[in-house]
Amino acid sequence: MHQFALLFILLLGAVLTVPLGDKLGLPAPVLMTLAGIVLALLPFVPDIDISPEYILPLLLPPLLYAAVQRTSWRQFAANWQPIFLLAVALVFVTTAAVAVVANSIVPGLPIAAAVALGALVAPPDPVAVSAVAGSLGLPRRLVSILEGEGLFNDVTSVVLYNVAIAAVVSGSFTWSVAAAELALSAIVAVAVGVLVGFAGARLMTLLGDATLRVGLTLLLPYASYVISDQLHGSGVLAVLVTALFLNEKRSDADDIEGRLTGRSFWTVIDTLVTGVAFGVIGLELHTVLGTASGELGQMLVWGIIVSAVVIAVRFAWLVPAAAAVRRTKQALDPDAELPSNFRETIVMWWSGMRGVVTVALALAVPLQIDKGSAFPGRNQIIFIAFTVIIATLVVQGLTLPWLVRTLRVTADTARERALESQLAQSAMSAARTRLHELAESEELPDDLVELLTRRIIEMGVRIDPDIGDDERRESHRERLARVRAFRRAQSEIMSAARQAVLAARHQPGSDPELVDRVLHQLDVRSLR
Repeated sequence: MHQFALLFILLLGAVLTVPLGDKLGLPAPVLMTLAGIVLALLPFVPDIDISPEYILPLLLPPLLYAAVQRTSWRQFAANWQPIFLLAVALVFVTTAAVAVVANSIVPGLPIAAAVALGALVAPPDPVAVSAVAGSLGLPRRLVSILEGEGLFNDVTSVVLYNVAIAAVVSGSFTWSVAAAELALSAIVAVAVGVLVGFAGARLMTLLGDATLRVGLTLLLPYASYVISDQLHGSGVLAVLVTALFLNEKRSDADDIEGRLTGRSFWTVIDTLVTGVAFGVIGLELHTVLGTASGELGQMLVWGIIVSAVVIAVRFAWLVPAAAAVRRTKQALDPDAELPSNFRETIVMWWSGMRGVVTVALALAVPLQIDKGSAFPGRNQIIFIAFTVIIATLVVQGLTLPWLVRTLRVTADTARERALESQLAQSAMSAARTRLHELAESEELPDDLVELLTRRIIEMGVRIDPDIGDDERRESHRERLARVRAFRRAQSEIMSAARQAVLAARHQPGSDPELVDRVLHQLDVRSLR
Protein backbone atom coordinates (compact mmCIF):
# COMPACT_ATOMS: atom_id res chain seq x y z
CA MET A 1 0.00 0.00 0.00
CA HIS A 2 1.34 3.43 -0.95
CA GLN A 3 1.62 6.30 1.52
CA PHE A 4 -0.89 8.34 -0.48
CA ALA A 5 -3.40 5.50 -0.25
CA LEU A 6 -2.84 5.42 3.51
CA LEU A 7 -3.44 9.17 3.73
CA PHE A 8 -6.66 8.79 1.72
CA ILE A 9 -7.87 6.09 4.10
CA LEU A 10 -7.21 8.37 7.07
CA LEU A 11 -9.08 11.26 5.44
CA LEU A 12 -12.00 8.99 4.56
CA GLY A 13 -12.03 7.67 8.11
CA ALA A 14 -12.04 11.21 9.47
CA VAL A 15 -15.28 11.84 7.59
CA LEU A 16 -16.98 8.52 8.33
CA THR A 17 -16.18 8.36 12.05
CA VAL A 18 -18.11 11.57 12.75
CA PRO A 19 -21.60 10.16 11.95
CA LEU A 20 -20.54 6.76 13.29
CA GLY A 21 -19.46 8.33 16.57
CA ASP A 22 -22.75 10.24 16.79
CA LYS A 23 -24.69 7.01 16.23
CA LEU A 24 -22.68 5.02 18.79
CA GLY A 25 -22.40 7.87 21.27
CA LEU A 26 -18.59 7.71 21.14
CA PRO A 27 -16.02 10.42 20.35
CA ALA A 28 -14.86 10.36 16.72
CA PRO A 29 -11.15 10.91 17.62
CA VAL A 30 -11.18 7.78 19.78
CA LEU A 31 -12.71 5.79 16.93
CA MET A 32 -10.01 7.12 14.58
CA THR A 33 -7.31 6.02 17.03
CA LEU A 34 -8.81 2.54 17.19
CA ALA A 35 -9.03 2.47 13.39
CA GLY A 36 -5.37 3.44 13.19
CA ILE A 37 -4.45 0.63 15.59
CA VAL A 38 -6.37 -1.88 13.45
CA LEU A 39 -4.57 -0.63 10.32
CA ALA A 40 -1.23 -0.90 12.10
CA LEU A 41 -1.89 -4.58 12.81
CA LEU A 42 -2.64 -5.43 9.17
CA PRO A 43 0.43 -6.90 7.46
CA PHE A 44 -0.09 -5.13 4.13
CA VAL A 45 -0.32 -1.65 5.70
CA PRO A 46 3.11 0.05 5.73
CA ASP A 47 4.62 2.09 8.54
CA ILE A 48 3.60 5.72 8.28
CA ASP A 49 6.46 7.54 6.58
CA ILE A 50 6.58 10.87 8.39
CA SER A 51 9.45 12.25 10.42
CA PRO A 52 8.48 12.81 14.09
CA GLU A 53 9.83 16.36 13.93
CA TYR A 54 7.17 17.21 11.34
CA ILE A 55 4.14 15.81 13.18
CA LEU A 56 3.58 18.83 15.43
CA PRO A 57 4.34 21.55 12.83
CA LEU A 58 2.03 19.90 10.28
CA LEU A 59 -0.94 18.96 12.44
CA LEU A 60 -0.98 21.23 15.47
CA PRO A 61 -1.20 24.82 14.06
CA PRO A 62 -4.55 24.42 12.24
CA LEU A 63 -6.03 22.42 15.10
CA LEU A 64 -4.99 25.04 17.67
CA TYR A 65 -6.33 27.85 15.49
CA ALA A 66 -9.65 26.05 15.05
CA ALA A 67 -9.93 25.46 18.80
CA VAL A 68 -9.29 29.14 19.60
CA GLN A 69 -12.20 30.13 17.34
CA ARG A 70 -14.53 28.67 19.96
CA THR A 71 -13.20 30.86 22.77
CA SER A 72 -11.99 34.38 23.42
CA TRP A 73 -9.37 36.32 25.32
CA ARG A 74 -11.99 37.29 27.90
CA GLN A 75 -12.59 33.64 28.75
CA PHE A 76 -8.87 33.00 29.20
CA ALA A 77 -8.52 36.10 31.35
CA ALA A 78 -11.54 35.16 33.47
CA ASN A 79 -10.25 31.60 33.97
CA TRP A 80 -6.57 32.38 34.49
CA GLN A 81 -6.44 30.84 37.98
CA PRO A 82 -7.73 27.35 37.13
CA ILE A 83 -5.90 27.38 33.80
CA PHE A 84 -2.63 28.29 35.53
CA LEU A 85 -3.12 25.56 38.13
CA LEU A 86 -3.77 22.99 35.41
CA ALA A 87 -1.62 24.17 32.51
CA VAL A 88 1.49 25.15 34.48
CA ALA A 89 1.47 23.89 38.05
CA LEU A 90 -0.07 20.48 37.28
CA VAL A 91 2.38 19.92 34.42
CA PHE A 92 5.30 20.45 36.81
CA VAL A 93 3.75 18.20 39.46
CA THR A 94 2.95 15.43 36.97
CA THR A 95 6.40 15.64 35.41
CA ALA A 96 8.06 15.34 38.82
CA ALA A 97 5.88 12.43 39.94
CA VAL A 98 6.36 10.47 36.71
CA ALA A 99 10.11 11.16 36.75
CA VAL A 100 10.49 9.80 40.30
CA VAL A 101 8.43 6.68 39.58
CA ALA A 102 10.00 5.96 36.18
CA ASN A 103 13.51 6.45 37.54
CA SER A 104 12.80 3.91 40.28
CA ILE A 105 11.08 1.18 38.20
CA VAL A 106 12.91 1.32 34.85
CA PRO A 107 16.46 -0.01 35.21
CA GLY A 108 19.16 2.25 33.83
CA LEU A 109 16.84 5.21 33.14
CA PRO A 110 18.66 8.39 34.30
CA ILE A 111 16.69 11.08 36.09
CA ALA A 112 16.98 13.55 33.19
CA ALA A 113 15.51 11.01 30.76
CA ALA A 114 12.79 10.27 33.31
CA VAL A 115 12.00 14.01 33.44
CA ALA A 116 11.70 14.01 29.64
CA LEU A 117 9.22 11.13 29.91
CA GLY A 118 7.27 12.99 32.58
CA ALA A 119 7.17 16.16 30.50
CA LEU A 120 5.86 14.45 27.36
CA VAL A 121 3.07 12.54 29.16
CA ALA A 122 2.10 15.45 31.45
CA PRO A 123 -0.02 17.62 29.12
CA PRO A 124 -3.56 16.62 28.17
CA ASP A 125 -3.87 17.10 24.44
CA PRO A 126 -5.74 20.27 23.34
CA VAL A 127 -7.13 18.53 20.26
CA ALA A 128 -8.37 15.53 22.25
CA VAL A 129 -9.99 17.73 24.88
CA SER A 130 -11.76 19.93 22.33
CA ALA A 131 -12.90 17.02 20.17
CA VAL A 132 -13.95 14.61 22.91
CA ALA A 133 -15.09 16.72 25.87
CA GLY A 134 -16.54 19.43 23.63
CA SER A 135 -18.99 17.01 22.00
CA LEU A 136 -20.63 15.67 25.16
CA GLY A 137 -22.90 18.58 26.03
CA LEU A 138 -20.88 19.56 29.08
CA PRO A 139 -21.36 22.93 30.81
CA ARG A 140 -19.54 25.64 28.91
CA ARG A 141 -17.53 26.59 32.00
CA LEU A 142 -15.99 23.10 32.09
CA VAL A 143 -15.27 23.03 28.36
CA SER A 144 -13.70 26.51 28.56
CA ILE A 145 -11.35 25.49 31.37
CA LEU A 146 -10.44 22.17 29.74
CA GLU A 147 -9.74 23.85 26.41
CA GLY A 148 -7.70 26.54 28.12
CA GLU A 149 -5.69 23.89 29.94
CA GLY A 150 -5.13 21.91 26.75
CA LEU A 151 -4.11 24.95 24.76
CA PHE A 152 -1.60 26.35 27.26
CA ASN A 153 -0.09 23.29 28.95
CA ASP A 154 1.95 22.40 25.86
CA VAL A 155 3.95 25.59 26.35
CA THR A 156 5.17 24.36 29.72
CA SER A 157 5.62 20.70 28.81
CA VAL A 158 7.51 21.27 25.55
CA VAL A 159 10.02 23.58 27.28
CA LEU A 160 10.52 21.07 30.11
CA TYR A 161 10.93 18.31 27.54
CA ASN A 162 13.53 20.27 25.56
CA VAL A 163 15.49 21.13 28.70
CA ALA A 164 15.48 17.49 29.86
CA ILE A 165 16.50 16.18 26.43
CA ALA A 166 19.32 18.71 26.25
CA ALA A 167 20.48 17.63 29.71
CA VAL A 168 20.63 13.99 28.64
CA VAL A 169 22.34 14.73 25.33
CA SER A 170 24.94 17.14 26.73
CA GLY A 171 25.25 15.66 30.19
CA SER A 172 24.76 19.00 31.98
CA PHE A 173 21.79 20.79 33.56
CA THR A 174 21.22 23.96 35.58
CA TRP A 175 17.91 25.26 36.93
CA SER A 176 18.79 28.87 36.10
CA VAL A 177 19.26 27.99 32.43
CA ALA A 178 16.00 26.05 32.39
CA ALA A 179 14.07 28.98 33.93
CA ALA A 180 15.67 31.41 31.48
CA GLU A 181 14.73 29.19 28.53
CA LEU A 182 11.14 28.98 29.73
CA ALA A 183 10.87 32.76 30.07
CA LEU A 184 12.61 33.44 26.75
CA SER A 185 10.42 30.90 24.96
CA ALA A 186 7.27 32.63 26.22
CA ILE A 187 8.49 36.15 25.42
CA VAL A 188 9.54 35.24 21.89
CA ALA A 189 6.27 33.39 21.27
CA VAL A 190 4.11 36.30 22.43
CA ALA A 191 6.09 38.78 20.33
CA VAL A 192 5.91 36.60 17.21
CA GLY A 193 2.22 35.87 17.77
CA VAL A 194 1.34 39.55 18.06
CA LEU A 195 3.41 40.54 15.03
CA VAL A 196 2.00 37.79 12.82
CA GLY A 197 -1.51 38.58 14.02
CA PHE A 198 -1.04 42.30 13.33
CA ALA A 199 0.40 41.63 9.87
CA GLY A 200 -2.39 39.17 9.13
CA ALA A 201 -5.09 41.62 10.19
CA ARG A 202 -3.61 44.30 7.93
CA LEU A 203 -3.42 41.90 4.99
CA MET A 204 -7.05 40.91 5.46
CA THR A 205 -8.13 44.52 5.09
CA LEU A 206 -6.38 44.57 1.70
CA LEU A 207 -7.98 41.33 0.50
CA GLY A 208 -11.52 42.06 -0.59
CA ASP A 209 -12.50 38.51 -1.47
CA ALA A 210 -13.78 36.39 1.43
CA THR A 211 -12.18 33.25 -0.01
CA LEU A 212 -8.75 34.87 -0.01
CA ARG A 213 -9.17 36.09 3.57
CA VAL A 214 -10.17 32.63 4.74
CA GLY A 215 -7.24 31.10 2.86
CA LEU A 216 -4.92 33.50 4.66
CA THR A 217 -6.23 32.29 8.02
CA LEU A 218 -4.90 28.83 7.15
CA LEU A 219 -1.42 30.19 6.43
CA LEU A 220 -1.08 32.45 9.47
CA PRO A 221 -1.01 29.67 12.13
CA TYR A 222 1.78 27.90 10.23
CA ALA A 223 3.71 31.14 9.82
CA SER A 224 3.40 31.93 13.52
CA TYR A 225 4.47 28.43 14.57
CA VAL A 226 7.46 28.18 12.22
CA ILE A 227 8.82 31.69 12.88
CA SER A 228 8.56 31.28 16.65
CA ASP A 229 10.14 27.83 16.53
CA GLN A 230 13.05 29.14 14.44
CA LEU A 231 13.62 31.85 17.04
CA HIS A 232 13.58 29.26 19.86
CA GLY A 233 10.16 30.35 21.06
CA SER A 234 7.09 28.26 21.77
CA GLY A 235 5.31 27.61 18.48
CA VAL A 236 2.17 26.55 20.35
CA LEU A 237 1.95 29.80 22.33
CA ALA A 238 2.67 31.85 19.21
CA VAL A 239 -0.26 30.25 17.37
CA LEU A 240 -2.56 30.88 20.35
CA VAL A 241 -1.56 34.55 20.54
CA THR A 242 -2.03 35.01 16.78
CA ALA A 243 -5.46 33.37 16.86
CA LEU A 244 -6.61 35.39 19.87
CA PHE A 245 -5.30 38.61 18.28
CA LEU A 246 -7.22 37.97 15.06
CA ASN A 247 -10.35 37.07 17.03
CA GLU A 248 -10.26 40.44 18.76
CA LYS A 249 -9.78 42.25 15.44
CA ARG A 250 -12.86 40.78 13.79
CA SER A 251 -15.02 43.89 13.89
CA ASP A 252 -16.86 44.00 10.54
CA ALA A 253 -20.41 43.06 11.48
CA ASP A 254 -21.48 43.16 7.83
CA ASP A 255 -18.90 40.62 6.63
CA ILE A 256 -21.60 37.96 6.36
CA GLU A 257 -19.99 36.03 3.54
CA GLY A 258 -16.62 36.01 5.30
CA ARG A 259 -18.07 34.52 8.49
CA LEU A 260 -20.12 31.90 6.65
CA THR A 261 -17.18 30.92 4.44
CA GLY A 262 -14.73 30.87 7.33
CA ARG A 263 -16.96 28.78 9.57
CA SER A 264 -17.56 26.17 6.85
CA PHE A 265 -13.87 26.11 5.88
CA TRP A 266 -12.57 25.66 9.40
CA THR A 267 -15.19 23.03 10.23
CA VAL A 268 -13.91 20.96 7.31
CA ILE A 269 -10.25 21.56 8.22
CA ASP A 270 -10.86 20.71 11.88
CA THR A 271 -12.67 17.47 10.99
CA LEU A 272 -10.09 16.23 8.49
CA VAL A 273 -6.92 17.19 10.38
CA THR A 274 -8.29 15.86 13.68
CA GLY A 275 -9.07 12.54 12.04
CA VAL A 276 -5.62 12.30 10.46
CA ALA A 277 -3.91 13.27 13.73
CA PHE A 278 -5.60 10.57 15.78
CA GLY A 279 -5.29 8.04 12.99
CA VAL A 280 -1.54 8.68 13.01
CA ILE A 281 -1.48 7.93 16.75
CA GLY A 282 -2.95 4.49 16.10
CA LEU A 283 -0.68 3.82 13.12
CA GLU A 284 2.39 4.46 15.25
CA LEU A 285 1.68 1.12 16.94
CA HIS A 286 4.07 -0.37 14.35
CA THR A 287 6.91 1.76 15.68
CA VAL A 288 5.97 1.26 19.32
CA LEU A 289 5.87 -2.53 19.13
CA GLY A 290 9.28 -2.45 17.45
CA THR A 291 10.74 -0.82 20.57
CA ALA A 292 9.64 -3.65 22.87
CA SER A 293 12.33 -6.06 21.56
CA GLY A 294 11.43 -9.04 23.74
CA GLU A 295 10.44 -6.97 26.81
CA LEU A 296 6.78 -6.46 25.91
CA GLY A 297 5.40 -7.77 29.20
CA GLN A 298 7.80 -5.80 31.37
CA MET A 299 7.34 -2.58 29.39
CA LEU A 300 3.56 -3.00 29.54
CA VAL A 301 3.74 -3.20 33.33
CA TRP A 302 5.85 -0.04 33.42
CA GLY A 303 3.40 1.71 31.10
CA ILE A 304 0.42 0.75 33.27
CA ILE A 305 2.18 1.99 36.41
CA VAL A 306 3.07 5.34 34.81
CA SER A 307 -0.48 5.67 33.44
CA ALA A 308 -1.86 5.10 36.93
CA VAL A 309 0.50 7.75 38.30
CA VAL A 310 -0.59 10.27 35.63
CA ILE A 311 -4.28 9.67 36.35
CA ALA A 312 -3.84 9.60 40.14
CA VAL A 313 -1.77 12.79 40.25
CA ARG A 314 -4.41 14.63 38.22
CA PHE A 315 -7.09 13.55 40.71
CA ALA A 316 -4.98 14.35 43.77
CA TRP A 317 -4.16 17.80 42.39
CA LEU A 318 -7.48 18.71 40.79
CA VAL A 319 -9.88 18.02 43.66
CA PRO A 320 -8.29 20.32 46.28
CA ALA A 321 -7.22 22.88 43.65
CA ALA A 322 -10.76 23.16 42.25
CA ALA A 323 -12.20 23.52 45.75
CA ALA A 324 -9.66 26.20 46.68
CA VAL A 325 -10.21 28.22 43.51
CA ARG A 326 -13.97 27.87 43.86
CA ARG A 327 -13.89 29.29 47.39
CA THR A 328 -11.61 32.21 46.59
CA LYS A 329 -12.89 33.19 43.17
CA GLN A 330 -16.62 32.81 43.58
CA ALA A 331 -16.44 35.06 46.62
CA LEU A 332 -15.31 37.80 44.24
CA ASP A 333 -17.21 36.70 41.12
CA PRO A 334 -20.37 34.62 41.64
CA ASP A 335 -20.59 33.98 37.89
CA ALA A 336 -17.05 32.63 37.62
CA GLU A 337 -16.69 29.74 35.15
CA LEU A 338 -15.66 26.98 37.59
CA PRO A 339 -16.74 23.41 38.39
CA SER A 340 -19.81 23.99 40.52
CA ASN A 341 -19.66 20.68 42.42
CA PHE A 342 -17.66 17.50 42.99
CA ARG A 343 -19.38 15.69 40.09
CA GLU A 344 -18.13 18.27 37.61
CA THR A 345 -14.65 18.05 39.13
CA ILE A 346 -14.69 14.27 38.55
CA VAL A 347 -15.58 14.84 34.88
CA MET A 348 -12.70 17.32 34.57
CA TRP A 349 -10.37 14.75 36.12
CA TRP A 350 -11.41 12.00 33.70
CA SER A 351 -11.06 14.36 30.72
CA GLY A 352 -7.24 14.51 30.93
CA MET A 353 -6.59 12.66 27.66
CA ARG A 354 -3.18 12.57 26.01
CA GLY A 355 -2.74 12.53 22.24
CA VAL A 356 -0.86 14.12 19.36
CA VAL A 357 1.64 16.12 21.39
CA THR A 358 2.66 13.16 23.53
CA VAL A 359 3.24 10.78 20.62
CA ALA A 360 5.15 13.41 18.61
CA LEU A 361 7.47 14.26 21.50
CA ALA A 362 8.06 10.60 22.31
CA LEU A 363 9.02 9.73 18.73
CA ALA A 364 11.26 12.82 18.56
CA VAL A 365 13.56 11.58 21.35
CA PRO A 366 17.09 11.52 19.82
CA LEU A 367 18.75 8.24 18.91
CA GLN A 368 22.14 9.25 20.33
CA ILE A 369 23.72 11.65 22.81
CA ASP A 370 26.80 13.83 22.26
CA LYS A 371 29.19 11.08 23.36
CA GLY A 372 27.96 8.86 20.52
CA SER A 373 26.20 6.29 22.70
CA ALA A 374 22.50 5.47 22.43
CA PHE A 375 20.01 7.73 24.18
CA PRO A 376 19.36 5.97 27.50
CA GLY A 377 15.91 4.40 27.79
CA ARG A 378 14.62 5.68 24.43
CA ASN A 379 12.68 2.49 23.62
CA GLN A 380 11.17 2.39 27.10
CA ILE A 381 10.16 6.06 26.90
CA ILE A 382 8.36 5.55 23.57
CA PHE A 383 6.52 2.42 24.73
CA ILE A 384 5.48 3.91 28.08
CA ALA A 385 4.27 7.11 26.38
CA PHE A 386 2.13 5.11 23.95
CA THR A 387 0.68 3.10 26.83
CA VAL A 388 -0.29 6.34 28.59
CA ILE A 389 -1.98 7.55 25.39
CA ILE A 390 -4.01 4.34 25.10
CA ALA A 391 -4.96 4.44 28.78
CA THR A 392 -6.06 8.07 28.75
CA LEU A 393 -7.33 8.61 25.21
CA VAL A 394 -8.94 5.26 24.43
CA VAL A 395 -9.95 3.99 27.88
CA GLN A 396 -10.93 7.36 29.33
CA GLY A 397 -12.26 8.62 26.01
CA LEU A 398 -14.56 5.60 25.59
CA THR A 399 -15.80 5.74 29.20
CA LEU A 400 -16.17 9.53 29.47
CA PRO A 401 -19.64 9.61 27.82
CA TRP A 402 -20.83 6.94 30.28
CA LEU A 403 -19.35 8.87 33.20
CA VAL A 404 -21.02 12.10 32.10
CA ARG A 405 -24.39 10.35 31.84
CA THR A 406 -23.95 8.55 35.16
CA LEU A 407 -23.03 11.71 37.04
CA ARG A 408 -25.72 13.67 35.16
CA VAL A 409 -23.38 16.49 34.28
CA THR A 410 -25.12 18.51 31.60
CA ALA A 411 -24.98 21.97 30.12
CA ASP A 412 -26.49 24.79 32.15
CA THR A 413 -29.34 25.40 29.72
CA ALA A 414 -31.04 27.96 31.97
CA ARG A 415 -27.91 30.10 32.04
CA GLU A 416 -27.42 29.71 28.30
CA ARG A 417 -31.03 30.76 27.66
CA ALA A 418 -30.55 33.78 29.90
CA LEU A 419 -27.46 34.80 27.92
CA GLU A 420 -29.33 34.30 24.65
CA SER A 421 -32.12 36.51 25.98
CA GLN A 422 -29.60 39.22 26.87
CA LEU A 423 -28.11 39.06 23.38
CA ALA A 424 -31.58 39.22 21.85
CA GLN A 425 -32.40 42.30 23.94
CA SER A 426 -29.13 43.95 22.89
CA ALA A 427 -29.75 43.19 19.23
CA MET A 428 -33.30 44.56 19.40
CA SER A 429 -32.19 47.66 21.26
CA ALA A 430 -29.47 48.41 18.70
CA ALA A 431 -31.88 47.81 15.82
CA ARG A 432 -34.55 50.08 17.35
CA THR A 433 -32.01 52.83 17.94
CA ARG A 434 -30.79 52.68 14.37
CA LEU A 435 -34.35 52.61 13.03
CA HIS A 436 -35.20 55.70 15.06
CA GLU A 437 -32.13 57.48 13.63
CA LEU A 438 -33.08 56.53 10.07
CA ALA A 439 -36.70 57.55 10.60
CA GLU A 440 -35.61 61.05 11.62
CA SER A 441 -32.80 61.56 9.13
CA GLU A 442 -34.56 60.12 6.07
CA GLU A 443 -38.15 60.86 7.09
CA LEU A 444 -39.35 57.30 6.65
CA PRO A 445 -43.13 56.79 6.25
CA ASP A 446 -44.97 55.72 9.40
CA ASP A 447 -46.21 52.47 7.84
CA LEU A 448 -42.63 51.52 6.89
CA VAL A 449 -41.41 52.30 10.41
CA GLU A 450 -44.22 50.15 11.82
CA LEU A 451 -43.33 47.30 9.47
CA LEU A 452 -39.65 47.44 10.41
CA THR A 453 -40.54 47.61 14.11
CA ARG A 454 -42.52 44.39 13.76
CA ARG A 455 -39.58 42.80 11.96
CA ILE A 456 -37.31 43.77 14.86
CA ILE A 457 -39.70 42.16 17.33
CA GLU A 458 -39.89 39.02 15.19
CA MET A 459 -36.10 38.90 15.06
CA GLY A 460 -35.89 38.99 18.85
CA VAL A 461 -38.60 36.37 19.33
CA ARG A 462 -36.87 34.01 16.89
CA ILE A 463 -33.72 34.19 19.02
CA ASP A 464 -35.64 33.91 22.30
CA PRO A 465 -39.36 32.95 22.10
CA ASP A 466 -39.89 34.13 25.70
CA ILE A 467 -38.89 37.69 24.92
CA GLY A 468 -41.49 40.42 24.91
CA ASP A 469 -44.98 40.55 26.45
CA ASP A 470 -47.78 38.00 25.99
CA GLU A 471 -49.51 40.06 23.32
CA ARG A 472 -46.38 40.23 21.19
CA ARG A 473 -45.72 36.52 21.63
CA GLU A 474 -49.29 35.70 20.63
CA SER A 475 -48.98 38.00 17.65
CA HIS A 476 -45.75 36.23 16.76
CA ARG A 477 -47.46 32.83 16.89
CA GLU A 478 -50.17 34.04 14.57
CA ARG A 479 -47.65 35.40 12.09
CA LEU A 480 -45.40 32.36 12.38
CA ALA A 481 -47.60 30.26 10.12
CA ARG A 482 -47.56 33.00 7.45
CA VAL A 483 -43.78 33.35 7.81
CA ARG A 484 -43.30 29.60 7.39
CA ALA A 485 -45.51 29.56 4.32
CA PHE A 486 -43.60 32.51 2.92
CA ARG A 487 -40.28 30.80 3.54
CA ARG A 488 -41.44 27.58 1.92
CA ALA A 489 -42.53 29.50 -1.14
CA GLN A 490 -39.32 31.51 -1.16
CA SER A 491 -37.30 28.32 -0.89
CA GLU A 492 -39.11 26.80 -3.86
CA ILE A 493 -38.64 29.99 -5.89
CA MET A 494 -34.91 30.18 -5.17
CA SER A 495 -34.52 26.47 -5.87
CA ALA A 496 -36.12 26.92 -9.31
CA ALA A 497 -33.80 29.86 -9.98
CA ARG A 498 -30.71 27.85 -8.99
CA GLN A 499 -31.76 24.89 -11.12
CA ALA A 500 -32.19 27.15 -14.14
CA VAL A 501 -28.72 28.65 -13.65
CA LEU A 502 -27.16 25.21 -13.15
CA ALA A 503 -28.83 23.95 -16.32
CA ALA A 504 -27.35 26.91 -18.20
CA ARG A 505 -23.89 25.69 -17.22
CA HIS A 506 -24.28 22.70 -19.55
CA GLN A 507 -25.71 24.64 -22.48
CA PRO A 508 -23.53 25.28 -25.55
CA GLY A 509 -21.73 28.60 -25.49
CA SER A 510 -22.24 29.19 -21.77
CA ASP A 511 -19.42 30.58 -19.65
CA PRO A 512 -19.00 28.31 -16.57
CA GLU A 513 -17.22 31.01 -14.59
CA LEU A 514 -20.01 33.49 -15.23
CA VAL A 515 -22.63 30.87 -14.34
CA ASP A 516 -20.84 30.09 -11.07
CA ARG A 517 -20.70 33.79 -10.24
CA VAL A 518 -24.45 34.16 -10.64
CA LEU A 519 -25.05 30.91 -8.74
CA HIS A 520 -22.90 32.21 -5.88
CA GLN A 521 -25.06 35.33 -5.64
CA LEU A 522 -28.19 33.18 -5.50
CA ASP A 523 -26.64 30.94 -2.83
CA VAL A 524 -25.76 33.91 -0.63
CA ARG A 525 -29.22 35.36 -1.13
CA SER A 526 -30.80 32.03 -0.15
CA LEU A 527 -28.98 32.07 3.19
CA ARG A 528 -30.43 35.40 4.27
